[in-house]
Amino acid sequence: MVRFALAQLNQVVGDIDGNLSRLIEAASRAAESGAQILLAPELAITGYPPEDLLLKSSFLRATRRALENFAAEAPDVTAVIGFADSDAGILYNAAGVCHDGRVRAVYRKQLLPNYGVFDERRYFTSGTSVLLIDSPAATIGVCVCEDAWSTTGPVAALANAGAQVIAHINASVFHKGKVELRNEMLKEHSVRHGVPIVYVNMVGGQDELVFDGGSTVVSQTGEVLARLPQFTEAFEVVDIPLGPVQATKGAPADRISLELRGSGGESARAPIEPELTPIQEIYEALKLGLADYVRKNGFNKVVIGLSGGLDSALTATIAADALGAQNVLTIALPSEHSTTHSLDDARDLAQRLGVELLEIQIADIYRSFTKEADAILEHADEGLAEENLQARIRGMLLMFISNRYGHLVLATGNKSEMACGYATLYGDMVGAFALLKDVYKTEVYELARRRNAVSEVIPDNILTKPPSAELRPDQKDTDSLPAYEILDPILQAYIERDEGVSDLVDAGIDAVLASEVITLVDRSEFKRRQAPPGPKVTTKAFGRDRRLPITNRWRELS
Repeated sequence: MVRFALAQLNQVVGDIDGNLSRLIEAASRAAESGAQILLAPELAITGYPPEDLLLKSSFLRATRRALENFAAEAPDVTAVIGFADSDAGILYNAAGVCHDGRVRAVYRKQLLPNYGVFDERRYFTSGTSVLLIDSPAATIGVCVCEDAWSTTGPVAALANAGAQVIAHINASVFHKGKVELRNEMLKEHSVRHGVPIVYVNMVGGQDELVFDGGSTVVSQTGEVLARLPQFTEAFEVVDIPLGPVQATKGAPADRISLELRGSGGESARAPIEPELTPIQEIYEALKLGLADYVRKNGFNKVVIGLSGGLDSALTATIAADALGAQNVLTIALPSEHSTTHSLDDARDLAQRLGVELLEIQIADIYRSFTKEADAILEHADEGLAEENLQARIRGMLLMFISNRYGHLVLATGNKSEMACGYATLYGDMVGAFALLKDVYKTEVYELARRRNAVSEVIPDNILTKPPSAELRPDQKDTDSLPAYEILDPILQAYIERDEGVSDLVDAGIDAVLASEVITLVDRSEFKRRQAPPGPKVTTKAFGRDRRLPITNRWRELS
């Protein structure tokens, strides 16, 4: 039996002093609770992902100093801490083993992810050997994140070399279905190799990424012994029963011998937190991603254009939940095409949420623009230019308010609109953070209903009326796009699974419709490249995940 402390921390990229302080506090708690080994997340000292900060020699020196300072400040517990290790100009994603006031060993991550949002081979070199901690209490193997996503990789090597328990530190990025995949991976390894696994994950938002926590301990038979909550910091201590030594003769490994402190006291059993439903996970990921983006970047309040539609209503609701209603300013910007019920719905929502609502009529501003332009330009009937002008007036006013008060503007568009270009540059795309950027419209409805099941803050009329930009008389989204329940499955197939027209036709989609939707997506890349960041919740988000050239004549039409 070995007593582990699991420190599920919300670290900040580049905040080495702050990250170090949180690690030292975790070590103090671990020592007080009789833990023998403290585990902290992957790159816990630098934050994840540090990206091109890793190219700065001063940053790397500060990282190493922080690890050594941690070891000196936390001598009463053995700790495995993620950091960036630089050796003769070669950089490794590493785990430092700190014991008795010193850094006693370093394990270098072997499997470096270079897909989706991950770009580790740009910076890191792969390690070449596994690391075992030999002690009278147990033989403990160490691995880092991607190392465990291979059935024949470092976990197998550690088990073959005699590991009785595996300490697995992570910065695992959330997306829909990720938790299920991780659970299957942990169970498969533990059963296959007959070894318990202590999985510690980072938590928090970092630009477009959200780390969901959910640190988990599984026994040698795949039974869940402990599970920490998702989307919040947590610290727990748990006693891990050991697997048998199953060393293969001659299995190569780096080894270090340490005398672990005794655990003593009553047995430590961490709770098994219930798993969230898929729609709850998305809601909590959006909340955490927004809260951390706002606060980690030095803001306190956000400003949102409240149209009376569902996207802005859900954005305001999540913002109020994440930041507190007192930190959300909403602005209604009705035009001559705005319906009375939309303004009434915006007022109703603001009252239910308890957020401040200001109203600025844009009709006179719009007429002033068009009057001056029409005096010079050739006359034309009202059309797209006039529709987009209204959206841009709204965007300009939101940025004016942002500049005056120092609030951060949230864009409110969803993934279905962004995919098809149904958004106006410098208009409704204005903002520093696009909360629903990776959320399809059909999911927007699901999230709103899920939130209303807790307390009915989004008026029913917002949920039931047909979606409309209200930029011309009687406008509906379906004037330009297929119904969202038809559109979204096509978008998911094309964007997330890279399926073409023939695949969609095989799935029962009309060929003309499939071609039209795909063409809309392809032609809108230039808009998406100029969109603000937003939290990733799908397997392939626009931006870091899906990288296509703007100038591109390839068309997926067969």
